[in-house]
Parts: sequence; C-alpha cells; structure tokens
Amino acid sequence: MNNQTIGVAVIGTGFGQKVHIPGLQAHHKTQVLAVYNPDLEKAKSIALSHNIPHGCNTIEEIISIPEVAAVTISTPPFLHYEMAKKVLSAGKHLLLEKPTTLKVEEAQELYQIAATNRCVATMDFEFRYVPAWQLFAEILADGYVGDKRLIKIDWLASSRANPSRPWNWYSQKDKGGGALGAIASHSFDYINWLFGPTKKLWGQLNTSIKTRPDPTEDNKLKPVDADDTCNIMLDLADGTPCQICISSVTYQGRGHWVEVYGSKGTLIIGSDNQKDYVHGFKVWGSQNGETLVEIKVPDRLEFPQIYPDGRIAPFIRVVDNWVKAIEVRKSVVPSLREGVYSQLLMDLTHESNMTGNWVNVPDLDKLLANSSSF
Repeated sequence: MNNQTIGVAVIGTGFGQKVHIPGLQAHHKTQVLAVYNPDLEKAKSIALSHNIPHGCNTIEEIISIPEVAAVTISTPPFLHYEMAKKVLSAGKHLLLEKPTTLKVEEAQELYQIAATNRCVATMDFEFRYVPAWQLFAEILADGYVGDKRLIKIDWLASSRANPSRPWNWYSQKDKGGGALGAIASHSFDYINWLFGPTKKLWGQLNTSIKTRPDPTEDNKLKPVDADDTCNIMLDLADGTPCQICISSVTYQGRGHWVEVYGSKGTLIIGSDNQKDYVHGFKVWGSQNGETLVEIKVPDRLEFPQIYPDGRIAPFIRVVDNWVKAIEVRKSVVPSLREGVYSQLLMDLTHESNMTGNWVNVPDLDKLLANSSSF
C-alpha cells in the first residue's frame, strides 16, 4: 500500500474548501475523490472547479464510493457526531476538525467505533505542527524553565468584535458556537501536549455581544447565547497553576501568547498576527533573570513550503501524520483520544460556569475504559 495514493472525501466546503482541499491536493499520497455539500448543485460546482470527480449531497453517497478510504470533516460542530459516526461505522479513516462533538459522551462513542473498526482517526489540532510551537515543545521538554511556577495563556482576537458580524450557528451555544469551542478546544489540546493532564478547573463564560443581525431575515437582530469571552483556571496534575484568557471580541487584542515561568527561567511563545492564527509565532527565552532573547526556529522544523493561508502548511503535516498511520494501520497522535480530552475539558468548563465551582477532571484512561459500554 505504501506506493498507493489514498482516496479521500471532503465533507464541508467552508474551511474544507479553503484548507482541506488544497492541503490534500498538495500532499503526494492523497487524492480528493469527492466533496460534500447539502446543496447538490453547490457540491457539483465545487467538485468541478477543484477537479474532483464526485460532488455529493449525502454522507451515504460519499461513504459508498469504494475508492474513498478516508474522509475529512470540517462542518459546524453540531453536525460532527452524526457525520463522523456514519464515516467510522463504514470503516473509513477520519480527519476531524475541532471541537470534536457537542458533548464528551458523543466523542467517547466515536472513539469506541474507531477502535472497533480499526479506523485511523485524527484531530486537526494544528499547533502541534507549527514550527515555532515544535521548538517551544522541545525546549520545554529539555527542562529549560526548571520547576514550573505559572503558565499564562492569552488568546485575544478581534475576529468577532464587530457587532454587525452576522448571526449564524456560531452565535448558538446548542450548535457548538462560541470562543470555547473554536479557540479553547485548541488550548486544551496543547496544554495537555505541552504540560500534561489537568486535575481540576474553574471557568467563567461571558457573552459580550448579545444580539447579531440575521441576513436571512432582513438583518433582524437575533439573540446570541454562545460565549465570546472565556476566563479559565486550571490546576494541572503536576501542581502548576494555569490561567487562560480567551476572547474573540477584543479590538486590538494582543494576539496569542503562552508564557511559562519556572525556577530556572522563562519561556514565551506568541504572535500578534490578527489576520492569520498560524503565521507570526516567535519564541523567547530567559534563564537566571537575564533579558529575554528570541530563540530562532531551526531549519529542520520549518515548513518546506509557505502558503498565503497559514493554516494550509500545518494541515499538510496533519495529513502526512495521518497518512503514515493509515499505511501501517496504527493509531496516531493526536487521535480521537485527544479529541475526547479536549471535549471533556470544554464540558467541564460549561459545568463550572453554571455552578460557579471548581470541578475535578476525571482520569482519561478510566473515562475511555468506561466508553467500551457503547
């Protein structure tokens, strides 16, 4: 199989058309054979414009194409569970966008179906594949900061700061909208990757812009109940406190920064690029109280090719990791296991926000062992 290309179908044509299709077509071992949109004419038009053989408007049609061995899903979160369930139940490999599902029980079920059917499932947690983040991970793992004293994360974006931005699924909590799902889902994954599991958490979710115009109803103002600002505190398993401040409504927000303060030094990764959440990251370090200095990303970690849309290069690395795992039929990291964990922390943040209390985070292995009952 190693010399063969893998036939892939793309479900979702927003992010799917901007990132998934070009990324998969750029990879030497994947061939996009089909694209899904609920509007058949749109599906066929997109297929034609991207030289894709099949344009489909049902998941059943997508998974019935024999040459399709793998599927990517980049639809809104409320559609993930049912779509992914059909894909995995058909024995197709899966690349799923975050947030995983709407609740952790759904994510657990997908994890179990993938394991039962020996499907290689991965999550598009891009930061694991960005050169500056890989450097940051290496330096941390070398013990650069010593014993960690504080982790501080700010992710302050202006993408939804304008109240005239239209009302849609993103404005609705029950459809998986909001900054928690869109942004904190990434943070929960990279915290687990870089710093280990969480013992307990406290979360506060706010909706600053409470109405938005619905263009499908003459710009009638519709209520927004999805969060646009999240303040979260984590007590990590190793005892390190972690503070997270996330917002999508901050004009001139400082961007995305992770600061780690320890007994030996300080390590920071950050970008103030508001137009592209992948491009622009740099790493700075200091030991023994010296001045912070930039630590250059080595050539071995750099992307072989840069694209105008910064999300494509790390996505190609996600695809590469996925393809290699499919070829040897072994699980991949990040898998649905990491997807379950990110979803768990999102669910517990909602619980903490409702109760005002700290909540304990269960052990992931025990949680997944219990999922075998599905």
